[in-house]
Amino acid sequence: MTYETLDTDLVNALLNNGRSSLRNLAEELDVSVTTVSNHLSDLEETGVIDGYTPILDYAALGYDVTAVMQLKVEGTALPEVTEKLQQYEQMVSVYEVTGNHDIIAVAKFTDTDQMNDQIKSLLTDPNINESNTSVVLNSVTEGKQFELEVEEQ
Repeated sequence: MTYETLDTDLVNALLNNGRSSLRNLAEELDVSVTTVSNHLSDLEETGVIDGYTPILDYAALGYDVTAVMQLKVEGTALPEVTEKLQQYEQMVSVYEVTGNHDIIAVAKFTDTDQMNDQIKSLLTDPNINESNTSVVLNSVTEGKQFELEVEEQ
């Protein structure tokens, strides 16, 4: 193991198994537990690693409806609308985007009635000029993360 790629290898090891112990990571990467601990702390302090969360299967939890909402927003109200969207617990992603719309939001719902209620609630906001909602028929890939590649020096 070269230390030049240790941070990348550590991140990739955690992507493969986020529950690995420091001891297992050290064995896998052929370094000491202290080295793994120190590098992990550095990655957390610099914001490269921003927490550890389980990967949920929303459908198994009863959230069978995924909606992708495209919104056009009034002038300078973009920060206000994105802040409002983040307050909805069903919103799993909110993006400010270029193109025909200003915001794309992805949300999970237990049923279409719950989705309808939330969309109607959003449309009462005078800062939202237009809404286009698509219901996802099949999730091919969701929440995917990819391994990092190390550039050779």
